[in-house]
Amino acid sequence: MPGPVSDQVIVITGASSGIGLSTAKRAARQGARVVLAARNRRSLDAAVAGLIGAAAVAYGLMRRA
Repeated sequence: MPGPVSDQVIVITGASSGIGLSTAKRAARQGARVVLAARNRRSLDAAVAGLIGAAAVAYGLMRRA
């Protein structure tokens, strides 16, 4: 059984919008470290910037073209 969300690193794909972004925000508010993956660099950067102020550490990942 997993421990508290604040003790976890959570990887979220499709994290720049919709359910992925909502999940990332909720996890960040609960103190998780979140790793975000998305196809659109600009949207991904905005999502990461929006989470930096939360009680979490956010990282953005994107495949190099």
